[in-house]
Amino acid sequence: MSKIKQLAKSLMLASIDEKYSYNFTWLGRPIIQYPQDIIALQEIIWNVKPDLIIETGIAHGGSIIFSASMLELLGVNGHVLGIDIDIRKHNRVEIEKHPMFKRITMFEGSSIAPEMVDRVIEFAKPYKTVMLVLDSNHTHDHVFAELQYYTPLVTKESYCVVFDTIIEDMPSGSFPDRLWDKGNNPKTAVWEFLKQNNNFEIDKSIENKLLITAAPDGYLKRIK
Repeated sequence: MSKIKQLAKSLMLASIDEKYSYNFTWLGRPIIQYPQDIIALQEIIWNVKPDLIIETGIAHGGSIIFSASMLELLGVNGHVLGIDIDIRKHNRVEIEKHPMFKRITMFEGSSIAPEMVDRVIEFAKPYKTVMLVLDSNHTHDHVFAELQYYTPLVTKESYCVVFDTIIEDMPSGSFPDRLWDKGNNPKTAVWEFLKQNNNFEIDKSIENKLLITAAPDGYLKRIK
């Protein structure tokens, strides 16, 4: 590993303890992402030009507002679908009054519930170019199910971005109050998924230039 990659990994792991990703907002809403990953998403959206971005995990709404603002800049008739098991009332109020809400639809419920999967598939039917961002429950089983259910919607040359794969690179027990840990997280789900699905590959060029990312091995490009 090069010196700069070693330094970046040390900084990344130290920054998680300091909750570094909680420092940032996008157009007024907390986004809870690393600036490097925000830039990577911007590059992908600009190049792929999706007309639908599906995101699991809404939280304060910064990420779906970011995606909506990118679609606004693209000038396409694009839309963002956000899914969350619990959309807090105060967050819903702030998202719904945001100028970018005109490009946003929110579904409340588990992203892996059969009725939700059916609802999302139906919603996606009119769209031609689809991108997927997974950032909800970070357990292996949950993310693997999301990958199984939703990646068929991703169009060729577009991306599925899986966040918080960094959990696998952290010491065991780093999340004592969570269900996920080393060996049970989004990265292990990605690895298992790719053993069974050759339509996607990890785009290493993205994390290689970012150096600092919450999604190592998580930028998946659909190649066929």
